[in-house]
Amino acid sequence: MNIIKILTLASLTGTALMGGVFYAFSTAIMGSLQRMPTGQGAAAMNLISARIQNPLFLLIFIGTALVSLAMAVLAFVKDSPGKWWLVGGAALYIVGVMIVSFGINIPLNNSLAAVDPNTAAGHTAWVNYLAKWNPANNVRAITCTLAVVAFGLALHAGSTTTSTAVAPSRSLQNAQPNLAQNLQQNPQQKQTPQHRPLQLTNPGWQTSEPAIRPPQSWH
Repeated sequence: MNIIKILTLASLTGTALMGGVFYAFSTAIMGSLQRMPTGQGAAAMNLISARIQNPLFLLIFIGTALVSLAMAVLAFVKDSPGKWWLVGGAALYIVGVMIVSFGINIPLNNSLAAVDPNTAAGHTAWVNYLAKWNPANNVRAITCTLAVVAFGLALHAGSTTTSTAVAPSRSLQNAQPNLAQNLQQNPQQKQTPQHRPLQLTNPGWQTSEPAIRPPQSWH
């Protein structure tokens, strides 16, 4: 297993984990918070935003971007099989997750945390927050899904190329045992042909008749 395949597996795993987090927010968490009273929903979201900034989440969130970027560069430089899938998957994660997060979701988190959720300003901030944060999070979930598919197709392309290259060598390796097995089953094939003496045609001097006949009598 080469370094590009290791980085691809790491990128695929990290992207899948992050996509699961965004999917959970889109399908369950945000809908539940939106149905809570304004102050309670905003306060709960502020707590989630603070608690999610832990070392494990940040390791996967930022580490996946760094690993996928390094993977894409190496794949492009080494002309690795499926390199365009790798580049596409890395671009999807960096643009659809990192740029969207730092450009939309994180600033909205900071703005919501800066106001009192139980005031009129907090209510306005919460409504504005839900209108912008949810669509951006949906984008993150979709791009993570597409990136996982791209990384998977890149792994498939690499494995197909490797199996095609290994198949001829395996055929040559299997030919020798098969030949030895055939010889064991047919031992007559191993016997060298016996040399028979060269038999010449019967020359005139080997005939039973004398080479020179006596003259016939005239009487």
